[in-house]
Amino acid sequence: MKRSPITVLFGLIFVSLIGCQQTNEQATQYTGDDAVAISLQQQALNSNLAYELVESLTVEVGPRLAGSDKDLVAVEWAVNKLKGLGFDKVYQEAVQVPVWERGHASASVTHPYPQPLVITALGGSVATPKAGLQADIIRFDTLAALKEANSEDVKGKIVFIDHKTERHKTGKGYGITVGGRSRGAVAAAEKGAVGIVIRSIGTDHDRMAHTGMMRYKEGVARIPAAALSSPDADQLNLMLKRSDSVTINLSMSPQSHGVATSYNVIAEVTGATKPDEIVLIGAHLDSWDEGTGAIDDGAGVGIVTAAGKLIQDLPQKPARTVRVVLYAAEEVGLVGGKTYAKDHADELDKHYIAAESDFGAGRIYQLDFRVNEQVLPALQNLTAVMANNGVAKGNNTASGGPDVSMLPNLGVPVASLRQDGTDYFDYHHTPNDTLDKIEPAALAQNVAAYAQFAYLMAQSELQLRPIAKKQ
Repeated sequence: MKRSPITVLFGLIFVSLIGCQQTNEQATQYTGDDAVAISLQQQALNSNLAYELVESLTVEVGPRLAGSDKDLVAVEWAVNKLKGLGFDKVYQEAVQVPVWERGHASASVTHPYPQPLVITALGGSVATPKAGLQADIIRFDTLAALKEANSEDVKGKIVFIDHKTERHKTGKGYGITVGGRSRGAVAAAEKGAVGIVIRSIGTDHDRMAHTGMMRYKEGVARIPAAALSSPDADQLNLMLKRSDSVTINLSMSPQSHGVATSYNVIAEVTGATKPDEIVLIGAHLDSWDEGTGAIDDGAGVGIVTAAGKLIQDLPQKPARTVRVVLYAAEEVGLVGGKTYAKDHADELDKHYIAAESDFGAGRIYQLDFRVNEQVLPALQNLTAVMANNGVAKGNNTASGGPDVSMLPNLGVPVASLRQDGTDYFDYHHTPNDTLDKIEPAALAQNVAAYAQFAYLMAQSELQLRPIAKKQ
């Protein structure tokens, strides 16, 4: 039966009223800081601010490689957004960052089955000769296997590390394989190799290669380094089953151009009674240049900025200052994070706790800490209200996130708000890191968790130091 527009309207009003009543009833179950935390959750889940910020960043700025022109555009964007949102303080701090230009990258099998391969240069790689680099490949299952190889077998060849990254909710597969990307070129060069290609550090089956930073070592030859898409790595394996000799040609033109000045962009909600004590929530503003930097780390920028805005707009500010830090140049070596720790060395004893959002936009399911073991149970009780947002209590082995990972060694407590990263490494560091990979509702759940966490920490009376030793 077709209902009249008036009937539909009254029905919607009734449902809305019932929903408001249920929300108010839920809020009345809590008092004090817990009631504020529930209110922050409800506001976050009903807000699109974080998604709007990520959309703005990825559309109006796009990819923003550290040291590039777009990097400074992103800094200007961040300063304007934070000021427009009304934070008590907005400022920027200079960071010296390496400048690396990707150039072009192509590869092909030249023998025995000529065909193109999909590759991307690894961040920081040197170029091949202009005429390209052609050599037989030698395959290794892992970086460890390469290190154990006979140098005579490797000399003059292009090393192929074929280590598959396993899919895990926690993303732990990445930590197992990423050494091949970051340290493989050095290990290969020490054995006499002339180049290296790795199976992309990713969990997808798309014909897209995953970039990411690699390192050279003083006194060891700098050889070109690239990543293959997973299907192309599979293709090389099938060729090696058919032939003892597979020859590839690499052509890459990346260049390094010294250093440039970028900035950590910082916003603050000034604490009401302990303004000199700091609860830090951060993300990194830079991205790789292949996609638009939506999940890595536009999502984090949106999450912590929107969380800070919710706290900024509270009728009564929390006791401690909540500091939102958008770090520079995380992708090329945690440069912004290291600079922040150095520049703020004199006030690190005033940092109550720190956390960073840098694992995409999957829902947060657990809250881990790294604090004084004796206070952990009380801290878990303090944050138990976050269970209403799907966040369970965790353990005491948090690292806090890349840009704050150096702070525990300097005595600063940290927390890790664990996100579901099941599909994160499908898109990580690829052209596929784009806005459509973000689910707005999941992003809002993250904002709720960070807002609750930051507020409760800013109000906490617990003594979190000295922190637990690293395990």
